[in-house]
Amino acid sequence: MGNQQILLIILGVIVVGIAVTIALFVFGTNSDQASKDALTHGCLNIVSSAQAYFRKPRMLGGGGNAFDGIEIVDCGMTDTGDGTGSDLNGTYRIITAAGNDLVVEGISATNSSQMVTVAVDMNAISSTQPYMITYSGW
Repeated sequence: MGNQQILLIILGVIVVGIAVTIALFVFGTNSDQASKDALTHGCLNIVSSAQAYFRKPRMLGGGGNAFDGIEIVDCGMTDTGDGTGSDLNGTYRIITAAGNDLVVEGISATNSSQMVTVAVDMNAISSTQPYMITYSGW
């Protein structure tokens, strides 16, 4: 083989290596965002079910316009035995449930340092931002 052919082979290997590296980076970024979105969606589903519990009268098994006494099973999830619920995306628990305030936390199944917290204040539900969503570890 001539020097020119060897140079072209080396150049081709370098270009393919760079392309694979970029593809892995893009895939990792999209995977993290998909995990973050799925965990957020899980927390919002729990909050939505909790709002139904909030509005349901106590005599029908609801909160009677309060979150007091709500458990993860009241939000459509199966209790894992320690007051938390889980799905393929992560583990969820109710942090605060008092009066008009509810805070739900979701911990990623793939990385326990990645968390989503959704807080809702039923007094502010008619405002433009009734939910406060925070992320940590992303």
